[in-house]
Amino acid sequence: MNWQADWGLRARMFVTMFLLFALYIVFAGVITAYVGGGLLVFALFFGGFSLVQYYFSDTLTLKSMGAKKVSADEYPQLHASIERLSQQADLPKPKVAVVDSKVPNAFATGRNQKNAAVCVTTGILRTLDQDELDGVLAHELAHVKNRDMMVMTIASFLSTIAFMMVRWGAFFGGGHGRGREGGGGGIIVAILVSLVVWIISYLLIRALSRYREYAADRGAAAITGNPSALASALLKISGEMDKVPKDDLREEAEMNAFFIIPIKSGVIGRLFSTHPPTERRVEQLRELEREMQTF
Repeated sequence: MNWQADWGLRARMFVTMFLLFALYIVFAGVITAYVGGGLLVFALFFGGFSLVQYYFSDTLTLKSMGAKKVSADEYPQLHASIERLSQQADLPKPKVAVVDSKVPNAFATGRNQKNAAVCVTTGILRTLDQDELDGVLAHELAHVKNRDMMVMTIASFLSTIAFMMVRWGAFFGGGHGRGREGGGGGIIVAILVSLVVWIISYLLIRALSRYREYAADRGAAAITGNPSALASALLKISGEMDKVPKDDLREEAEMNAFFIIPIKSGVIGRLFSTHPPTERRVEQLRELEREMQTF
């Protein structure tokens, strides 16, 4: 494997996490100033949920998707492929899971390389041939290799906290703000600040997510040595996605940032997409194929 560290991705992950943590320090200060409970209560709440998310992110993600961990006896070829590709990527073999879904997709989750899981849908197993499936699995393993799953998991959780404040802010504090606004004014300020924090987090996460997909595509090409197989898989999955009933797509839309191909959701969905256009990813892979053929 001709693996090269992606310093562009590492720099973006560092900057994203730095900006998010700085943002949430301000967020914590404003919330504790305008909502009762104090900084200690906020820190305990925030820290407790962060620890749960960090240590159980793979389990929570798989359960939220209705994924089932499968044994080598149940899916021998899938296990064999992941084991072979993991060895090529110099990674511990991750847990293997399957979702019974018509949507042809795949994702990786987990806090680090030793605690990762790769999940595929039954739809993708029926859609792709073996080389194409290897390309997709290598793409997910590249996410594990790049350690970007952990950053996305933490960043998504931070954004979720702000979103919860926006959505359920009216129920927090019972209208007994203790800040300078007093009464219900404190909770209104908290909701407005939470909204701003959520929007900024949302944009930062999506910018990182788009770049990490390019990085994982390059990583998959390094692992398999066959960029064209992944390019073919991306085109095939993208085409099949348009045929899937909208109800099936809606059920999985929350996991867009982790899927190999995002679920489309209209103009707004494309504007704030978690993934770069499939055409650009295919173009990059074909360029990598040409570079490999020259050596």
